[in-house]
This record gives sequence, structure tokens and C-alpha cells, in this order.
Amino acid sequence: MIRAVVFDVGETLTRDDRYWAAWADWLDVPRHTVSALVGAVVARGQDNADALRLVRPGIDIPAEYAAREAAGRGEHLDDTDLYDDVRPALAALRDLGLRIVVAGNQTARAGALLRGLDLPADVVATSGEWGVAKPDPEFFRRAVEAGQAAPGETLYVGDHPANDTLPAAAAGLRTAHLRRGPWGHLWADDPHVVAAADWRIEQLTELPALVRP
Repeated sequence: MIRAVVFDVGETLTRDDRYWAAWADWLDVPRHTVSALVGAVVARGQDNADALRLVRPGIDIPAEYAAREAAGRGEHLDDTDLYDDVRPALAALRDLGLRIVVAGNQTARAGALLRGLDLPADVVATSGEWGVAKPDPEFFRRAVEAGQAAPGETLYVGDHPANDTLPAAAAGLRTAHLRRGPWGHLWADDPHVVAAADWRIEQLTELPALVRP
């Protein structure tokens, strides 16, 4: 029985459009260029930050991030960044009595912005706040702790095979792979993902029927 559901953030709850567009504008390159390079590194199985390194070799990403914040061009999130199924799905899962956790590889600033959206969630946390990032097993231990349920009673929902589905399954959690965003679409039918995922979904609103006690 599932007692807690933990959600990834980028391309699970939020669109990454604004994130990559902001980087393109900051680096003064066309937005399409950055989008195409993100697609390229996804196809290679690389970290998405490698797209920025292709645009500007040798870039110091933390330093540029700080410079963006200082210039008033830092991270921003509002309701328009959420996928349409997010609030209905999270609310329906809470109505079933499940504990809802939002936990992804984001900055501490993103954590504050996410909490400002007042999502129907019991805990909202990020890797920047926890000091550990996916796919480190410690991240999933923290996620289980936040969900207040056993690993086998905790469902992790995400789009990224290497950061979400595979390491969550290895940590003993149940998993739902979401066919959304570049990673979710490209790797949806990968044999390793198919084998590791308890469920494969295209909308978050599919979840309540799947995990209903």
C-alpha cells in the first residue's frame, strides 16, 4: 500500500521553458540554440548543465547564477510554470489520505519559490536545502523520511531515468515514470526504465486511481 508520494520538480511539476529561456537571454544566445543543445545532451545521456557548457566553454555556472541573481534576473516561478494536472493530482492524492512530498534537484531559492506557490503538499524541499542531490541514495533516504512511510510504501514520481526512476527503485521505493519533458519522452521505452518503473504514466492525474488504498 502506498502511504506517501514524492514528486520530482522540473518537467514533473514545472515546465523548464522559463529556466532555459532565462539562461539563453543571460548568455545572449537564441533561445532555440539552448533548447536544441539541451536536446543534444539529453540524447547523449549527459547532465543538462552541459548544454550551458557547450554555449560557453569553461562557464562557472554557480558564479553566473549568482550574477543573474545580483542583476535581478534570477530564478522565478509562478502558477504559469506548473503543468495543468499538478494541483488536481496532488489534491486528489491528499484526499486519499496520502502524505505528499515535493523534492527535486533544485536550489534553495527554488525551494522558497515552490513553497510560495502553496501547493497541496505536506513537505517541499530541494537538494540545495538538503545538501545532497539525486541520484545519491541519501537524497532518497531524506525523501522517505519526509514522507514518513517505509520505502516500499513510498512512491517516487519523476521523468528522469538516471535521477528519478532508477535510483529511487534501487533505494527500495516504488516508482512511476512520467512521460513528460525531453528526458521523459526520450527514455520512456528504455528497457531499464520499463523494468524499474512500477507504473508508467502520461498524466499525474492517473496516479490517484493507481494508488488508491
